[in-house]
Amino acid sequence: MNWSGGKDSALALYHALRNPQLHVKALLTSVNTHYQRVSMHGVRLELLEAQAQRIGLPLTQLRLPEMPDMAEYEAQMRATLAPLQEQGITHSVFGDIYLEDLRQYREQQLARVGMQAVFPLWQRPNAELLREYLALGFRAVVVCVNDRYLDQSFCGRLLDEDFLRDLPAGVDSCGENGEYHSFVFDAPYFSSPIPFERGELVRRTYQAPATRQNSTPTSTYGTEASTSASPFAAGFWYTDLHLA
Repeated sequence: MNWSGGKDSALALYHALRNPQLHVKALLTSVNTHYQRVSMHGVRLELLEAQAQRIGLPLTQLRLPEMPDMAEYEAQMRATLAPLQEQGITHSVFGDIYLEDLRQYREQQLARVGMQAVFPLWQRPNAELLREYLALGFRAVVVCVNDRYLDQSFCGRLLDEDFLRDLPAGVDSCGENGEYHSFVFDAPYFSSPIPFERGELVRRTYQAPATRQNSTPTSTYGTEASTSASPFAAGFWYTDLHLA
């Protein structure tokens, strides 16, 4: 399970766990080794580990340097997947919803190492996914917002009906274009909620890539395949969470 710690991966895991054709054996998370945080989300590793403990699955970290290029990213991914394949793992689950280019990229990279991708949420309507997220009792806090879409007041808020109602027109309610990222602190399959405290609110910038094929964006808090083709610098607000 490709686990970011946010709502989409959490909901995808919910469906993967209920699928009799799948046996979820591990979580895989991209980590910025320089800052010891989840890539792009900026979440501290102690909170990521708290999620894994409450889920009851082993956690594998895709450990990336501060500013890897695409070749280095893909090499590190292959090296990280190799021991998982040796355990008999053949599929990789993602929480993507409708970005076709990102899906194709994931499928192509996995095919190179003889694995297949699974997308439990693929092309489901946003409103349907969010209703399910709320009805099932998932709870999350927004830890990062892209200031091209949202101002800093949205960062640190609970991802609830009020947050969704306040989103400006044109912003994807699921944040599929990178408008925001979240940290799930309670889920139906958690053994208990994760206690946390909000810390400092900070702004970071990174230089976005021209295309997904030739580079990955790098930010202070991590690296992740971009959903944007914009070549200029983007700014992000982060709320630093601490394990209470």
